Amino acid sequence: MNETIGIVLMTVGVLFDLFGCIGLVRLPDIYNRLQAATKCVTLGTCMILIGLLFIAGIGSAGMRALLCAVFVLLTSPVAAHALARAAHKAGIKLWEGSVVDTYADVNTNKQSMEQ
Repeated sequence: MNETIGIVLMTVGVLFDLFGCIGLVRLPDIYNRLQAATKCVTLGTCMILIGLLFIAGIGSAGMRALLCAVFVLLTSPVAAHALARAAHKAGIKLWEGSVVDTYADVNTNKQSMEQ
């Protein structure tokens, strides 16, 4: 039973990783691409690792998979945020179809408060 659950989790994780990779290729700007990479690839990779935990059991490999999943959950969103902020500060424009740029609004309000 655990092996079946593990295989299902790993299959769904691979599909999420595939959708994240397609998003990296198809989406128009760096901000949308980071969104796809952060959400899909983080969830997919964690599901693969949790599936490995179900298959391997509570042993050396299972605990390593669990530690790696926690590491991915902690570092991937932080890294994507840092990349998006650096891209915004470097002046990389949003896609013309973007609806709102809240970070620019926050910076405009902050600069007007400092003056």
